[in-house]
Amino acid sequence: MKLSVLAPDERIVPLDVEPDELVENLKAILEVETSIPLNEQQILHHGKEIPNHGRLNAAGVVENDLLMLVSSTLSRQNGPGPSPNANPLALNSDGSAANPAAFLNHLRGDANIMSQLMQRSPEIGKAIVTGDIEVMQRFLRQQHAHQQHLRSQIDLMNADPFDIDAQRKIEEAIRQKNVDENWEAAVEHNPEAFARVIMLYVDMEVNSVPLKAFVDSGAQTTIISKDCAERCGLLRLLDRRYVGIAKGVGQSEIVGRIHVAPLKIGVNYYPCSFTVLDQPDLEFIFGLDMLRKHQCSIDLKDNVLRVGGGEIAVPFLQEKDLPLNILGSDGPPPKAVSTPVDSKTGKTVANEFAPAPVQVTSGAGGSSDLSLAQAQEAKKRARSPQSPDD
Repeated sequence: MKLSVLAPDERIVPLDVEPDELVENLKAILEVETSIPLNEQQILHHGKEIPNHGRLNAAGVVENDLLMLVSSTLSRQNGPGPSPNANPLALNSDGSAANPAAFLNHLRGDANIMSQLMQRSPEIGKAIVTGDIEVMQRFLRQQHAHQQHLRSQIDLMNADPFDIDAQRKIEEAIRQKNVDENWEAAVEHNPEAFARVIMLYVDMEVNSVPLKAFVDSGAQTTIISKDCAERCGLLRLLDRRYVGIAKGVGQSEIVGRIHVAPLKIGVNYYPCSFTVLDQPDLEFIFGLDMLRKHQCSIDLKDNVLRVGGGEIAVPFLQEKDLPLNILGSDGPPPKAVSTPVDSKTGKTVANEFAPAPVQVTSGAGGSSDLSLAQAQEAKKRARSPQSPDD
């Protein structure tokens, strides 16, 4: 017969026993599993204690039942017991320690308990080490209230296991248990998953102005903000025909395009084109178009950006090398996909870098889908003089 036992530390202990097993034998197994002495254990079924000489089936325990294990040492409030002076672990009816000073001294003297507290609840472990009785008592009351609520939920589920609400609560309890176990496994075996990941930045110079460039292979084009372009002296080269809307995680206005400017990576200079966004919270994103053009590779093993097939290797910046405005940013801007629009006529102009149909917004607020064939036709019309009929 398969059973589940809820331990005082809220662990669920699965057991496989005979239906007519003595409760005393069950406690012997639980002593090994929970380290609670047999004579301090109380086994509850539907809120009622089962005596040691009783058998499980005689007490109404059936397959897949959930029993509750209570340590009598921590449950003195439920019945008469020794005075607080005799038992340093005695608790009041609200779960707080009856003798806080003795409780603290007892915990401090148990290296095993202190080690577990430091791992599971560092704040409480520190409070015990420093002798902060108020924090410890508040923690004990919260634990007591939580256990009382849990017991009431278990009693409700055991009262009618086939009730729909009870089944939902059982399902949620199992799901939460799996989530907690998954979290504990991650903390134990994959602690790096909880560390902060610093994005990939390198030092570059745009038109001889040093910048922290965000290397993003997920950005379709290389992006520079309008403010940064002005600081680099490139706004005079801004082609306003290439306006549009960049849509991704959010939305930003594309104010134009800078077709070529010198970009210094390491000791070499490379030609680079930029899509200019009106978004002040970014500086410069080195996107996929330039990564491909200059044959760059992101080498995470050596933590460098290799350019030109390996002729230049620029190290990625560490957290200490980045300004606070970059470290505090929420993430990259929307990916830029645009089609140029003539600011005077409102007509679309061919974009040789966007062969696939894209959605654009003209200066007049209208939008249209532009295929490659239509773009080429628009390019011819833009280059040829307009007839009087137009």
